Amino acid sequence: MTAVLLAEDDEAIAAPLSRALGREGYSVTVEPTGPAALQQALEGDFDLLILDLGLPGMDGLEVCRQIRAHRTSLAVLMLTARTDEVDFVVGLDAGADDYVSKPFRLAELMARVRALLRRHGGREDTIVEVGGIRLEPAARRVLVNGSEIALANKEYELLRVLLEHAGEVVSRDTILREVWGDVELRGSKTLDMHMSWLRRKIGDEGPAVERRIATVRGVGFRINTD
Repeated sequence: MTAVLLAEDDEAIAAPLSRALGREGYSVTVEPTGPAALQQALEGDFDLLILDLGLPGMDGLEVCRQIRAHRTSLAVLMLTARTDEVDFVVGLDAGADDYVSKPFRLAELMARVRALLRRHGGREDTIVEVGGIRLEPAARRVLVNGSEIALANKEYELLRVLLEHAGEVVSRDTILREVWGDVELRGSKTLDMHMSWLRRKIGDEGPAVERRIATVRGVGFRINTD
């Protein structure tokens, strides 16, 4: 049975969300504080953490950072009352896989949960190596020309999708769906910001014709194989 850890201190949100998750067939554990959620996440056997940013004792960003330092495989869905895109980016860079803003529609949140669990459950451990970039999913490690680089969670997922389709054009909608689980983000700058950060970290900021990651205008991106 899929195990979900719900870190939420507002009973008016935690109770109905816990019941909805239970009806979907998930085993649910609720923790109302940051330290308790962190301990459960590190010591328990959970598939997904639904993490509120405004937890007492330790905020959700710090909980997420500490979890990512020790557990890279746990799927993390953030709940936040903040609406500024910069805040969302900070949360994603802390290691969250996705986020939902409050107030949320329960149907939307459950769809995000299912999509996130599918993405995590469907990952392969096959090492991919293209054009001097080596991705090792089991260790969640990336090497460029033999040297390991540090990528934020969404940067890693973005690179993974491109490498899995090396030599092919991957549409913006496909990337938004695979990495963020939400094609409605097409009107934001989220993808472009992360692509810029990814290019910088893999040393791919030279002339466009020399870049490993090519921009196909109006369509998406392609990682070159040579």
